[in-house]
Amino acid sequence: MLFSLKPRVRGPFSESLELAKHADATGWDGVWIADHLMPEAGEGPMGECWTILGALALALPRVRLGSMVVGNTLRHPVIHAKMAAQVDVMSGGRFTLGLGAAWQENEHNAYGMELGSVGERSNRLEEAAALISSMFKQPFTDFDGRYYQLKHAPLDPRPVQQPLPLLIGGGGEKRTLRTVARYADAWNIWGTPEAMVEKGAILDKHCADVGRNPAEIMRSAQTLIAFADDKDQVERAAGREATILGTPAQMREAVERYAEAGVSEIIVPDFNLGTVAQKKAAFDRFMSEVVSHFR
Repeated sequence: MLFSLKPRVRGPFSESLELAKHADATGWDGVWIADHLMPEAGEGPMGECWTILGALALALPRVRLGSMVVGNTLRHPVIHAKMAAQVDVMSGGRFTLGLGAAWQENEHNAYGMELGSVGERSNRLEEAAALISSMFKQPFTDFDGRYYQLKHAPLDPRPVQQPLPLLIGGGGEKRTLRTVARYADAWNIWGTPEAMVEKGAILDKHCADVGRNPAEIMRSAQTLIAFADDKDQVERAAGREATILGTPAQMREAVERYAEAGVSEIIVPDFNLGTVAQKKAAFDRFMSEVVSHFR
């Protein structure tokens, strides 16, 4: 089981960098960065995903890095492929491109970008996954889709990893999970162990339909952590069903349920953990009292 952090990028970059460096130095396996242009609430700063990832690629010597997840509608998928390859080069082959259909309406309205219907976004995501997967595997790509067309398009410099892993985020049972089955190396949702089992069974069915071995797709889950004796952590996590919550023993049991559900990586967002100092203390406690039992 891998354990990774998803530091919030709503504050100063110095805080995100401090938390990411702490993760790298204390045994966490990965650092994932969200991709939004503005907060869902509409006010306040929002760090930019790709420039942060580029900085982390140079600042962190050990952990894997990833986007969780880039919004397909925010940039052309060729740009996502190009930036992913460059960050992979900068990190020495430690990057995973996480891609999603996008959902945040206010950022599209504010910046004049077309969000489209759920069906349109699903169609675009499937085309984007197909052409990005081809660009990661082939020196040149030709693609003739409804939304995207490529003519002998190169990806150069090539990523260090051959191929660079593509993660698709989302739990849409008819379209998104089918796209995962066809093109993804990894899959992620916010989810409880029960949700991972339920959605995972549907993914397995799509894999069977397209002739794919489901074991080829790594499964990861985003979930908060909250120690029962820290009321602030618990209160800030209220309303989030996907939370590893309780005593250390209860939290270890929750991790075991994720493992039994086929999850290979748990990704922990930090927005319920307080100040930077409080977050680092919570990370260290989780590592020593929970994660250490799985190493």
